[in-house]
Amino acid sequence: TFQLFTDGITNKLIGCYVGDITDDVVLVRIYGNKTELLVDRDEEVKSFRVLQAHGCAPQLYCTFNNGLCYEFMQGEALDPEHVCNPDIFRLIARQLAKIHTIHAHNGWIPKSNLWLKMGKYFSLIPTEFADEEVNKRFLSDIPSPQVLQEEMAWMKERLSNLGSPVVLCHNDLLCKNIIYNKKRG
Repeated sequence: TFQLFTDGITNKLIGCYVGDITDDVVLVRIYGNKTELLVDRDEEVKSFRVLQAHGCAPQLYCTFNNGLCYEFMQGEALDPEHVCNPDIFRLIARQLAKIHTIHAHNGWIPKSNLWLKMGKYFSLIPTEFADEEVNKRFLSDIPSPQVLQEEMAWMKERLSNLGSPVVLCHNDLLCKNIIYNKKRG
């Protein structure tokens, strides 16, 4: 049986299982169109394996050119209301703290990609929109590329001098990417 999950923003996520029993589900993630412009898929798989080795991610079964297959985690994909619940946000904070303490695994050390990723985002900013109303709102409500570039340079200068350690990060911490299993707490 196949079940299409519709909570994702960029990727297609399909649950595959036999019959009606959802105790043993394999998730197939098919990467969204042009997501490779923002996401380094090799680094993502390395991070996934490191997280899995430390009990912070489901089991990764395989990868293929445009996606991967991994273990289904029983639970509920969260909404913004869930993360306001102190019991739940404390669990999230604990899990993130655990992820941030992972420093290396099998010789792989997380490297900072903040400025590279910000540069990629910046390079994808449109200059105009075909819809006249949208374009008008874009030009009036969004700072100019020059202003955004100056802000990014300012942030890079200030933040790069703080001496903060580079830690492993999730890099896509949307509510729907957090699974809460109420029974297991």
